[in-house]
Amino acid sequence: MQARNSAGKQKSAGKTKPSFTETGRRAQIVAATIEVIAEIGYHKASFAKIAQHAGLSSTGMISYHFDGRDDLMREVVTEVMTLAEGYSRARIEAHESYTARLRAAIEGNFDLLADYPKHLAALVEILGNLRGGDPGMDFFLDTTETNLALQVEQVRKGQRAGEFCDFDPWVMVRAIRAAIDDVVLRATQDPQLDVRAAGRELADLFDRATRRTS
Repeated sequence: MQARNSAGKQKSAGKTKPSFTETGRRAQIVAATIEVIAEIGYHKASFAKIAQHAGLSSTGMISYHFDGRDDLMREVVTEVMTLAEGYSRARIEAHESYTARLRAAIEGNFDLLADYPKHLAALVEILGNLRGGDPGMDFFLDTTETNLALQVEQVRKGQRAGEFCDFDPWVMVRAIRAAIDDVVLRATQDPQLDVRAAGRELADLFDRATRRTS
């Protein structure tokens, strides 16, 4: 996975876009950071441990590409959110009906968790330690609210199409999000949890709660 370009340090005057090599190095550092945080936690994930995991000669390589720990953590949040959005979109758009899209959206979260457990574990660790107003937290919250608003509109369209029954889309979408987040949190604490099975069960539950039956 290749991380988005953020406000990392650029040492060369007038440089506005990182080179291919620099972009690859940033992605390497972000990937190592995800691995280290998932394995030992946010507070123990020092630059020294990240550099060692990434096979870097010194922590100076991290400082060259990122303007401190906060900048690196923001990039990790961006990387995980970008991965999640791309992962889910293709699965949702493969379906025509709104009921099938809702199921794909729910199950897609757990397929992502099964395929990229360390990404989600790192995200939970980081968000649990960010303060309000931190750019990384603001990015996460803004992205989440934007996605929820889009999901609410999709549910409304499903209701107008006659596929969903009558309920408040705002309440339903947030209930779904809360249920997903709770399983994700549990999965970070219980590696043996069958997350795909949990996803199917939640999809069945919310299918029954939303589907028009007459």
